[in-house]
Amino acid sequence: MALLDDVKSELAALEDEKADARKAQVTAMIRFAGGFTHNAQKQIVMLATFDSLIAAQWLRDNIEDLYSLDAKLISSTRTTPKGTHQYHVVKVERGAVNLAVATGLIDRNKAVRGLPVKIVQGKIAQVRAAWRGAFMARGILSDLGKNPYMEIICPSNEAAMALAGLARRLGITAKPRQLSKSYRVTLTDPDSIERMLNSMGAMRSARDWTGKRSDGETRSKANRLANFDDANMRRSAKAAAEACDKVRKAFELFDAAGVDVPDNLRAAGQLRLEHGDASLEELGRLAEPPISKDAIAGRIRRLLQLAEKTAKSRS
Repeated sequence: MALLDDVKSELAALEDEKADARKAQVTAMIRFAGGFTHNAQKQIVMLATFDSLIAAQWLRDNIEDLYSLDAKLISSTRTTPKGTHQYHVVKVERGAVNLAVATGLIDRNKAVRGLPVKIVQGKIAQVRAAWRGAFMARGILSDLGKNPYMEIICPSNEAAMALAGLARRLGITAKPRQLSKSYRVTLTDPDSIERMLNSMGAMRSARDWTGKRSDGETRSKANRLANFDDANMRRSAKAAAEACDKVRKAFELFDAAGVDVPDNLRAAGQLRLEHGDASLEELGRLAEPPISKDAIAGRIRRLLQLAEKTAKSRS
């Protein structure tokens, strides 16, 4: 539980997120932590319930900042057979309908049971933010033992399917499943869990979680560091870092020279910058639509060749 709280605290403290990403996170938190309902006066209100106070505070603050609406935070304590628990409810009364439309959770006067199309088909930053919001709302993270897992409790099958689809866009396999009357999306592979933590932005927590791996796995990693495979990994990582540096300088040159870069080459270069540790095969899977590693390598190569030509013409 302490690790789970640490992850949510780290995610809530992230800064410099663009408005589109924060809006995607707000939408996911509302979708997975509650939604829109009617009060006693038959008016539509937004209610989202959290176990984590810091998650509730993040949602309240961002609803007020992004949508200029008054959001209330109400905390209460409940006694259950398992002990006493605190719950934190974010509530929006005035303007709840506008919030539902703005987030896309109501589309053409119909409630969206999964996630809005603008997130499902959105930018990678929005995809990451949606996963971040779902995790802050209903995420579970086990301690790393014999059966490690990360899980999101979902409000509907459609929400579970949408979340699994977003994971695929990140190159991560997450399985939707039904457990009794609840729907869940689950990751059980330790490497996938580590990648998802990093994708959401919880890099410190990912390192902490990885550090708790079993002694056997730790020894296995130590062996890999000493063998030829690890040498290949180091060379690949170095090559990726060098490619990132070249692409970054190329974009700076294009901006200075006012060069019109083809969309497919620009997108390939942007993927290289956004996923500095990813292999070419992983970059190909992240492309929209997905392409082969040879194709993504070719586009990055042509981008750098265009930079060379631009530099020569300016000299």
